[in-house]
Amino acid sequence: MRLWLLRHAKSSWDDTGLPDEARPLAPRGREAADRMRDYLAAEGIGPQLVLCSSAMRARETLGRVLPGLGGNLQVLVEPGLYTFDADVLLDRLSHVPDDVASTMLVGHNPAIEQLAMRIADRGDRLPDLSEKYPTAGLAEIEFPAGTWNSIGADPGALKRFVVPRDLADT
Repeated sequence: MRLWLLRHAKSSWDDTGLPDEARPLAPRGREAADRMRDYLAAEGIGPQLVLCSSAMRARETLGRVLPGLGGNLQVLVEPGLYTFDADVLLDRLSHVPDDVASTMLVGHNPAIEQLAMRIADRGDRLPDLSEKYPTAGLAEIEFPAGTWNSIGADPGALKRFVVPRDLADT
């Protein structure tokens, strides 16, 4: 099984009257999401299922990277994923059907970072991930054969951790 954790891209704080959930992407965030889209396409990353927070910045991030994910996938935007709690994300992942081999989750920090640190216990970039999980950062975690319900108890390997500054010249 394979899981990609994508933190939403940089959001705008220009309109301080907007509720947090309604904040859109900043120009820098749109550029970072576009770089990530190109990276996803070049690497052939195509999850079967994409779960996305209902927050505007998460949905806009997804909208910008979606063309890079190929066409054979299911996308679910869920209000319950607008959370900063890793336990909520882990619980949602535990309900992914076992016939789904790969999932991408688009969400928010600190939940995304905390979830990654909880469910990945090895990998060369694990120290980088634990130091900082920037906006539009992408972690890929591979799990041994098992079920989505077992990922909290049976950690996987961090296969890659890519951040927008890594893609600046692509």
